[in-house]
Amino acid sequence: MTGFGARLTAAITARGPLCPGIDPHPELLSAWGLAVDADGLARFCDICVEAFAGFAIVKPQVAFFEAYGAAGYAVLERTTRALRDAGVLVLADAKRGDIGSTMAAYAQAWAGHSPLAADAVTASPYLGFGSLQPLLDTAHDNGRGVFVLAATSNPEGADIQSADINGRTVAQSIVDAAATVNRDRAAGAVGVVVGATLAAPPDVSALGGPVLVPGVGAQGGRPEALGGLGGAQRGQLLPAVSREVLRAGPDVAALRAAAERFRDAVAYLA
Repeated sequence: MTGFGARLTAAITARGPLCPGIDPHPELLSAWGLAVDADGLARFCDICVEAFAGFAIVKPQVAFFEAYGAAGYAVLERTTRALRDAGVLVLADAKRGDIGSTMAAYAQAWAGHSPLAADAVTASPYLGFGSLQPLLDTAHDNGRGVFVLAATSNPEGADIQSADINGRTVAQSIVDAAATVNRDRAAGAVGVVVGATLAAPPDVSALGGPVLVPGVGAQGGRPEALGGLGGAQRGQLLPAVSREVLRAGPDVAALRAAAERFRDAVAYLA
């Protein structure tokens, strides 16, 4: 299988640098006139799959599926298959992080041969970057990608992520560790997550991989302000938008148009 980095680059070149999110929050289900249950979840996702079929990569937020137990996971599996059948890469926003055999089990679930496995998955390194090794290994073996949380926009994360360790912030050390993996293995397979609203993002210029940038739209991130974020090169940033687009549903055409407006707004990044 072609590595994730190459697949993502090709998809962005063809379809633009935007990652719409599928975040089936109960308030959105209600706003769309859907039941707040697994059936409503399934209908919500069917609409999103149809609307986002022309995009490079789509990010389902796993927590909103987990809330419905086994039925929610069944919807997630079906949604992942439908997106991939439409030629869309799938980024499972699962934010998994643990140690040893537990991390290895998460790796099999999200980057192995499980029905849940996606083209890429988000992961938390805050038990130590080395704790992610089972996930990095499994993703590498299966041509999948990993996006590692580095610098998030939530205020609770700032104390840890901006803490100084030997002249580098913790966030910068995570970016640098991801860069080492990209140099030693398949380039572009390991990305990082950097919030769109950060005043002082880490330097990603030497990452050698993509930068997922959540927080565009409803959380205050402006598309026109993203260029060069953290020293990023052209084609490196992957803005993510969810609520600002999803509010346009449930009409498929309106939902697609809202996502296309954001994609056009960040087209200069590709």
